[in-house]
Amino acid sequence: MTKKLFIGAYILLGMIILGLCGYLILILIGNHYTNKDNLVLDATTRIEDQQGHEISKLYLENRETVSINKIPKFVQEAFIATEDSRFYQHSGIDFRGTARALTRDIFTGSKAEGGSTITQQLSKNVFLTNQKSWFRKIKEAAIATNLERKYSKKQILGMYLNQIYFGHGVYGIQSASKFFFNKDVSQLTVEEGAMLAAIPKAPTTYSPILHPHQALSRRNIVLGLMENQGYITAEEEVHLKGKTLGLDVHQLNKDPEYDTYVDMVLDEAARKYHLSADEVLRGGYKIIVPINIKIQAASYQEFKKNQYFKGSNTKEKPNGAFVLIDNKTGGVEAVQGGRSYVKKSFNRVNVKRQPGSAFKPLAVYGPALETKKFHPYSMLVDKQMTFKKFDNYAPENYNHKYPGEITMYDALTVSENVPAVWLLNEIGIPKSKQYLSKLGFNIPDKGLSMALGGLKEGVTPFQMATAYTAFSNGGKEVEPYFIQEIVDHKGNLVGSMKPKTRQVFSKQTAWYMTKMLISVVQNGTGSAGSVNTELAGKTGSTAYEGVDNGLRDAWFVGFTPKSTGAVWIGYDKTTKEQYVTGGSEDATTLFKNIINNVPSETGNHFVKPKGIKDLEPPIRLAPIKNITAKGTVGHFGLPAVKISWDKIQDKRIIYRIYKENENRVEFVGEVKGKNSFVVNYANPLSSATYFVTPYNSQTLKKGETSKKVEVNWFPGF
Repeated sequence: MTKKLFIGAYILLGMIILGLCGYLILILIGNHYTNKDNLVLDATTRIEDQQGHEISKLYLENRETVSINKIPKFVQEAFIATEDSRFYQHSGIDFRGTARALTRDIFTGSKAEGGSTITQQLSKNVFLTNQKSWFRKIKEAAIATNLERKYSKKQILGMYLNQIYFGHGVYGIQSASKFFFNKDVSQLTVEEGAMLAAIPKAPTTYSPILHPHQALSRRNIVLGLMENQGYITAEEEVHLKGKTLGLDVHQLNKDPEYDTYVDMVLDEAARKYHLSADEVLRGGYKIIVPINIKIQAASYQEFKKNQYFKGSNTKEKPNGAFVLIDNKTGGVEAVQGGRSYVKKSFNRVNVKRQPGSAFKPLAVYGPALETKKFHPYSMLVDKQMTFKKFDNYAPENYNHKYPGEITMYDALTVSENVPAVWLLNEIGIPKSKQYLSKLGFNIPDKGLSMALGGLKEGVTPFQMATAYTAFSNGGKEVEPYFIQEIVDHKGNLVGSMKPKTRQVFSKQTAWYMTKMLISVVQNGTGSAGSVNTELAGKTGSTAYEGVDNGLRDAWFVGFTPKSTGAVWIGYDKTTKEQYVTGGSEDATTLFKNIINNVPSETGNHFVKPKGIKDLEPPIRLAPIKNITAKGTVGHFGLPAVKISWDKIQDKRIIYRIYKENENRVEFVGEVKGKNSFVVNYANPLSSATYFVTPYNSQTLKKGETSKKVEVNWFPGF
């Protein structure tokens, strides 16, 4: 018996020693991660452009600290009831909650279960990343234990409420109170406090601005928790649940034109450098971004104008998206995620849409040029047809006109549909998807409708702008980025971005496409509006079935010698009562007017790269008028016939002259760029007639034959 007692005592002592060692280890780890050098709660992160202009200062003002004594007790209780009901009973770690979370994680094979106390959440948000790992959990527990040793419960709750994120770029209970209810935190009511306590679990999902119904439901759950834990009575719960949200939204930042850009900087910091938004905004970082402040401001102002956004819903205009990328570096110069974009909300730059005809250069014409079987003046079939192998697909031209055949150059300029579909069928869908894959489009489509941008899933404005850099950058698609360089609060380089490209098309193809897309802007579907620089691009639109002249989407994707971008216009959800009534001309004009606000873009012209062929303007054949044939003196003083016609404008046209005698046609010669030809050794006694046929050396096609004329052997008589 005594021996068993000794063994039990040793085991107990060992457990105590192990527990003390574990506790000391937690304290040491906690001390390391909570020392002053790592305590960066109040360190300001600066986001600057490449010239050193600060663009993010106002965003960081959306976190205003407040004393815990100013926060009403019922507001504190709402957060405790929601986030950590045993806050005042545990010492930083709620072992009951942790055990429950561990059990759930083990059985599900994931790390999805939280179980974190308010102290642990403070530890994670202030000192750690959001990455889920077992070692992070240990660090979190160590820091929480250390915080509980150093600070009172009241101080910890105050720090937590001052740093928690409420969505829309708002940090801290004071800023949230002013943002959502336009009042000081001390003036909050119980239901308003419950609403704020409802948000942090999922700031976007439970945003009372974006999703009022979900927010109201979540607020009522919080009120129920408060009643269950004795903070309010059952009668108060019923009464408060009957109240509306009572919002009085007050925008805190004064420069909302940067909202989308800063959000995408934060997204890239998380994706590339594994830094959460909380870490970036509180971590004392310096971030250099490739933004062009003038374009960003100009795009924001133009997006406020209703003239570009025409829709059937008189109460709500269509929305839009815009992005502009530097051709050479890939640095994103400007971006707008919507007309009234709200921070951390629905970013339309990243939403998939149907690209319409803006997809033709990427899916059809670029790949076709790469085959070397086609060139810009190749003749394409343009007549009504049905493709039986593709479920009897029968595309139509928007104007319902079918000339029979048309050049690639003209088909792209006026955006004919049938030639694009015919050409995709000729080169094959696998060939098209080979290039689309290089451009980053992994689309599941297998039908010819992809030639016209009719896709199952669609593509985003950001993807479209990125893909078009393959045309503006000599065939190389450039990787876009928002962060040029990021340095931590100690001055250490966290990361930097150098231009990254991948060859998709040849330089020749890229130049041919550039020249053809210039024609789209100057003479075709992209001619709406005016622009102060040379511009190449393509329009696109998708019809809304069941409504005459109604559209789902309107696009312009294009590039200047300096930048490549995309504009999309449309409703977030298209219905029979809500659809676009304007068109791609509005998207085109919007794009041009944004560019016109940038002095550095004025007067720029595209320059042909060395070592490739240029693309001459198309040769246009016109009917030959006023043709005459007169007798004259030719070689050696012998009789000859001089055939003349009206003066021509294009000196590249070849004219072929024919003689007809007794129903026999004879080719007698040709001339280039002239409006006369002499037929030597003519017989004055013959009854021959002459006619002329123009010839296009680009398309290898003949034009309209002139009328036949007899020779006047005695001019003037």
